[in-house]
Amino acid sequence: MKLKIALIGNQNAGKTTLFNQLTGSRQHVGNFPGVTVEKKSGIIKKQYTHVFNTHARVGQPVTGEEVHNEKLLQIPRNLEVELVDLPGIYSLSPYTPEERVTRDFLIREKPDAIINILDATNIERNLYLSLQVMEMHIPMVIALNMMDEVRKAGNSIDIDRLSKDLHLDIVPIVANKTEGVSELVQRTISEAISKHKPQKIDFCTGPVHKAIHSVAHLIENIAEKHSFPLRFASTKLVEGDEIIAEALHLGENDKMIIQNIVDDMEKALETDREAALADMRYEFIAGVSQKSVHRKGDTIEQMRSVKIDRVLTHPIFAIPIFVGIMSLIFWVTFGIIGASLSEWFEAFIEWITSIVDSGLTAFGLAAVPHSLIIDGAFAGIGSVLSFMPTILVLFFFLSLLEDSGYMARVAFVMDGLLRKLGLSGKSIVPMLIGFGCTVPAVMATRTLSSRRDKLLTIFITPFMSCSAKLPVYALFTQVFFPKYAALVMIGLYIGGMVVAIISALLLRNTFFRGKPVPFVMELPAYRMPTMKTMGLHIWEKARDFIQRAFTVIFMATLVIWFFQTFDIGLNVVENSADSILAQLGSFMVPIFKPLGLDDWRLSTALVTGLTAKEAVVSTLAVLFGSEAGLETALSSVLSVPSAMAFLVFILLYMPCFATLAVTKREIGTRGAIAAASFQTLTAWIVALGIYRLFLLFF
Repeated sequence: MKLKIALIGNQNAGKTTLFNQLTGSRQHVGNFPGVTVEKKSGIIKKQYTHVFNTHARVGQPVTGEEVHNEKLLQIPRNLEVELVDLPGIYSLSPYTPEERVTRDFLIREKPDAIINILDATNIERNLYLSLQVMEMHIPMVIALNMMDEVRKAGNSIDIDRLSKDLHLDIVPIVANKTEGVSELVQRTISEAISKHKPQKIDFCTGPVHKAIHSVAHLIENIAEKHSFPLRFASTKLVEGDEIIAEALHLGENDKMIIQNIVDDMEKALETDREAALADMRYEFIAGVSQKSVHRKGDTIEQMRSVKIDRVLTHPIFAIPIFVGIMSLIFWVTFGIIGASLSEWFEAFIEWITSIVDSGLTAFGLAAVPHSLIIDGAFAGIGSVLSFMPTILVLFFFLSLLEDSGYMARVAFVMDGLLRKLGLSGKSIVPMLIGFGCTVPAVMATRTLSSRRDKLLTIFITPFMSCSAKLPVYALFTQVFFPKYAALVMIGLYIGGMVVAIISALLLRNTFFRGKPVPFVMELPAYRMPTMKTMGLHIWEKARDFIQRAFTVIFMATLVIWFFQTFDIGLNVVENSADSILAQLGSFMVPIFKPLGLDDWRLSTALVTGLTAKEAVVSTLAVLFGSEAGLETALSSVLSVPSAMAFLVFILLYMPCFATLAVTKREIGTRGAIAAASFQTLTAWIVALGIYRLFLLFF
C-alpha cells in the first residue's frame, strides 16, 4: 500500500526542513524565499512510520491497551508513504508560478492527505493559506512549527481550542529538532487512511455569505461533474478566478449571473471582490487567534532581528557592509584556511599519484595505458580535486549567511538598485542562487511573474560566479597573483555583478523594454543554523563536486588525453603539437589571440569548459603535462595581462551545457542561443578591454 501526502505552507515556515527530516532527502534548505521552485518528493523514513505497529486510531496516538479497540484502523506493515514538497506560498490565488504549481497538484493529483506547516510565531498570517486549503476538502493535519521559540518568548497557544475551532488535528512540532515529528506522521497517515476530510466551516457572513452560497447553488452540478470541491470553486469564482471558470467550462449565461452576484456584493460592501473575501478570512482568523493565541510579546528571534536589521539593512551602510562581509569571507577562504587545506590535499594527491605511478612501472604496464592512467585520469581529476577544500570552506561561510537569514536581507537591500536597472526585486533570488550553481538559478526564474523579467534575469544570471569556476580562479591566482589572491577573487565576483548591471541597463533599453512587476518578500527572523543543516550543505557540495570529478570531468579528461596523444592516423605523437587536439584547437586560436591567448591549449581548455567549468583545470593539467609542474608551464605561455583576460573570459562566457539545456527548457531554443551568444560576446569584449588595460601597467 502506498500513500501520497502533500507538504504545504508559507515560505520560511520550515517546510523544507521538515521534508528533509522525514525523507532524509539531500534537498537544499535555505532561509530565504524562493528556494523551493518546483515540487519534490521522497519516501518517509521507516523510523517515522513503524511506530504504528499494525494499527492506528484516527487522530490519536497508539497505546498498547488500544491494539484490540474496535475504533482502530488496520495499517499494513508494508505501507510506503510518499511526501511531496510543494513550493512555499501565501495563498491559492494563481498570481505566481509557485501558487499555480501547488494548486494544480492539489486539484489534479488529489493527494491522500495534506500536512499544512505553520510558523507558530506568526500564526495569523499562516492561517490564511490554511483556510483556503481546507476548502479543497482533502484530509489535512496542521503542523505548528517553531514552538520552541513561542515557549522561549513566554507565549502560548491553546492547541485544543485551536483544533476545535478549525475542526482539524493540530500537532505542535520543532522541525529542526524532530520534536513532535513522529506524532505528526502518525496522525497524518491516520487521516489519510480514514479519508477524514476537513469539516465545512461556514465562517462567511452578510453579503459575502450570500454571494458564495448563491454561486455554489448555481454551479453545484457542474463542480461535481468536473470533480471540483464546491466551496473552493464557489469562492474562487467570487474572487474572479478565470482559470477555475475555464476549468469548469462555464457558459456565458452562468458567467453573467455570477458577475451580477458579485456586483451586488461589492455594492453592498463598498469594496472590491478580492478585498471582501480577504477581510472575511482575516476576520475569522482574528477571532480564532484571540481565543487560542496568548502572546506576551515578540519572540527573542524577532526582537533580535529588529536590532540587527537597524545596522545590516541601513539605507547607507547596508551595501558596504555586504561587500565587507564577502571580502572577509574571501580573504579567510583563499588567503588563510582554504589555501592551506588545498596545499595539503594537493600534496596528498601527488603522494597517491606517485605510488600508483611506481606500481604501474614496476608492473611493466605499456607506455600508452600508463600515460592514460597517470597523465590522463590522475593528472586531470587530481588537479580538480585539489581545490575541493577551498570550495567547501567557501560554501561553509555562504551557507552560514544563507541559513542565518542574512541573504534575505541582501535581497531586500538590493531591491531598490535592481528596480532602477529594470529588474524585478525578485530577480535577486536566482542571482544569489547563481553564486552556487547556474542550473538551479535559471530554474528559480520560474518564480518571476512576467516573461520580460524572466528573460532579462536569465541573460545576466550566468555572470554571477558559480562554484564550478572556483578551481580555475584558485589556480590562476595562485600562479599569477599569489600575494593578492583574495583581492583578485573579490574583484572577479564584483566584476561579474558590475557586468550584470551594465548588461541589464543595455538590455532594458533595447530588447527588453517595459517595467518590472512589483516585488513583495518576507524577511525571516535571524536564526542560528544547526550543525546538521550546515553539515548537509557541506556534504551536498562535496558530493556534487566529487560526482562531477568522476563523471563529466573524468570523461572529458580521457577524451582530451586521447586527442592529445594520437594524430589523425591514430599514431602516438611525441609532441602534442602534432596531435588531433592541436589541429582542432588551432582553429580557435585566431578568436582568442587578441586577448593574449595565442596557445592552442588555452583555447581548447575554454571549449572543454562547456562540459563543466572545472574541466578547464583538468584539461590544462593534461595538456601542459610537465615535470616542472602546471604552474611553471602556465607561467611560460601567459603574462599577467593575458592571465587576467583568461580569468575574465572564464567569469563571463556562456555557462555549461547543463545550464544551456535548462535555459532552452525555460525560454526556448532561440532564447537559449541568444543568451549564450550574448554572454560569450560580452566575455570576449570585456576580456579584451581588461587585457589592453593591464598592458599599460605590466
